[in-house]
Amino acid sequence: MSELRSDLAERADRVWQTHISWVFGIGDEVFKVKRPVELGFLDFSTLARRRAACEAEVALNTRLAPDVYRGLAPITRDAAGRHAIEGEGEVVDFAVRMRRLSDESRADVRLAGGRLGLEEVDRMACRVAAFHAACRVDTGTAAFGRPDAIRRNVRENFEQARGRIEALLSPAEALEIERTQLAFLDAHEAALHARADRGRVRDGHGDLRLEHFYLEDDGAVRVLDCIEFNERFRYGDVCADVAFLSMDLAWHGRVDLAERALATYARESSDYDLYPLVDFYESYRAYVRGKIAAMLATDEQAPAPVRERAKEEARRYFLLALAAERRPLLGPMVVAIGGPIASGKSTLADRLGAAMGAPAINTDRIRKHMLGARATDRLYDGSWAGAYDPEFTEAVYAEVDRLAHAVLASGRPVILDASFRSRAMREGARRLAERAGVDFRFVECRVDPRIAKARLRVRDMQTSVSDGRLEIFDEFLRRWEPVEELGADVHLIVDTSRELDDVVEQLRGELPLWP
Repeated sequence: MSELRSDLAERADRVWQTHISWVFGIGDEVFKVKRPVELGFLDFSTLARRRAACEAEVALNTRLAPDVYRGLAPITRDAAGRHAIEGEGEVVDFAVRMRRLSDESRADVRLAGGRLGLEEVDRMACRVAAFHAACRVDTGTAAFGRPDAIRRNVRENFEQARGRIEALLSPAEALEIERTQLAFLDAHEAALHARADRGRVRDGHGDLRLEHFYLEDDGAVRVLDCIEFNERFRYGDVCADVAFLSMDLAWHGRVDLAERALATYARESSDYDLYPLVDFYESYRAYVRGKIAAMLATDEQAPAPVRERAKEEARRYFLLALAAERRPLLGPMVVAIGGPIASGKSTLADRLGAAMGAPAINTDRIRKHMLGARATDRLYDGSWAGAYDPEFTEAVYAEVDRLAHAVLASGRPVILDASFRSRAMREGARRLAERAGVDFRFVECRVDPRIAKARLRVRDMQTSVSDGRLEIFDEFLRRWEPVEELGADVHLIVDTSRELDDVVEQLRGELPLWP
């Protein structure tokens, strides 16, 4: 195998090495060769196993990068002992053949260069949510989200890290991670079973790190390198999948973007029930990366600089696994944002969500999710009828209340994005905060009705989540109940005809925002 590596390296302009692969960049293509290793959780020890893994890698990764994976390339050795890709002679190995993507479009490179912000993270989270929606989901996948299956993976991590983690953490720190993760599983068995029963366990990606995301300037998002070698690491709760992304953003020092990724994913999938689980899964994912880095750090075949860098990374990952349960940076709070149609509620909710590290739960999205409709489907059944029947609206607000409780249970703030046109609706939001023992604020969005109507005319020509429209605007205003029941200490009034940045700054002294 050393001869194979040296031969390919002669042609390559760049060579990467991981604990399980050699990757050779040759012109506008990349060739990935599996290392002949057996690590307990994977087995590439024979040619047949490596070929099967290559075939699986190509098939699975076409789900998220169909124009990148080009198939298998046999590696041959001729009579003179010379290796070649698709050459003459005996086939001695296989490589995954891929179109080479620009490093500049890779998410971790973008982040290091200051080119990964809210917009890019939103694109990534939306791509993952759409992917999960189309993934396989059945009783077979569901089994891997059950507590016993997760417990097996967690315990296996601990066993495979023994003999390595001791050089990186104190015994007490290593033991705390084990105790915390196992205690979480014991305490949340019912929730994990419920997730599996509701179809939240799927054939996902399994390795959603920044370096696997490529964001092109045309808006395309491609994701490479899903787990192909072990189904039980790819099958899992979608929360475990997206937690890999949020964990990696936090590891790179951007907790704000990590929270944004979770909030956007939850919004797109209407899956706010992931919040009580996500800190556990972030800890689990960080431990996985720490274990793998620790393996590379002790791999004598790896160059010394690679081993040293891996050692530093392993310690950081293990410390992140330890810290995952130690929330919060910004404490829990309920912020209800209300106002008439086209008053700018959702726009403000989105911006405040980014500034607070908080998910925004939108009643229009939840309403459509409950009815099995897409977020942008228009549900025009007449004023205050059909999807907007008062009785069904009560059910929508009740579901929003339930989902908000799930977010608050994770120690995070939550934003409620709804009209809150009645005193009863606003009182329901206030009681939610009271039951959770957290602060409450109601932000009332006000705008000149002429501006609101102009917004509605523009909205009518666009794709929108909101079903608010011009023909019901005047009636909505007649039904609006003035906010007289809330004191000035919790009732905040903003004029959304102003610049959005100015509105957010107005609220900075009243709400917990990122510095």
